[in-house]
Amino acid sequence: MTTPLVRIVDDDADARSSSSFFLSMMGLEIKEYESAQRFLDEDDMNRPGCIILDVRMPDMTGMELQVKLNQKNCWLPIIFRSGHGELDMAVHALKRGASDFLQKSAKPERLLAAVKKAVTASMEEFESDSEIETLRKIYDSLTPREKEVALGVSKGELNKVIGYNLGISERTVKMHRANLCTKLNVTNAVEMAAFLRKIGVLDA
Repeated sequence: MTTPLVRIVDDDADARSSSSFFLSMMGLEIKEYESAQRFLDEDDMNRPGCIILDVRMPDMTGMELQVKLNQKNCWLPIIFRSGHGELDMAVHALKRGASDFLQKSAKPERLLAAVKKAVTASMEEFESDSEIETLRKIYDSLTPREKEVALGVSKGELNKVIGYNLGISERTVKMHRANLCTKLNVTNAVEMAAFLRKIGVLDA
């Protein structure tokens, strides 16, 4: 299991270190970045977790970094922090997918709650993506004929209909069907259809 990582992106060294110390004491793994560009250059964004992101930073603001991350299809949950009461900015950040928007003066417990919520969401998405990737590799290992039979079975077609459509005997269809159940670790057509839907082969 990949452990989550909490990234703190803030040009204020004191703010970074105090948040890092508090969250690490709560058992979380932390990495600090003093600028948005440093984060973009060095971070492994495929690792689950979240980003605690300062709104106002030189060169590239937190809001600008959020736009870049969306363009990169990086959906790590972002918890914005601001030293100012910027309601309009908070609304825009949340509309663009931010997980939360906190004042820097907020109590540490409030930050911890936001981080736990964001990390939980990130881990659930990561585990779902990992499962789909594993299932996709299993599906890709099938022969072209097995994939055709799997599609027919998942659509609820009878063996003889599948055989007719593919130009093979019903007995051959039954053989492929049995092999598919073993390879895909399913027991019936309903489970096979669910397998194909999960990897996007069969429409929901």
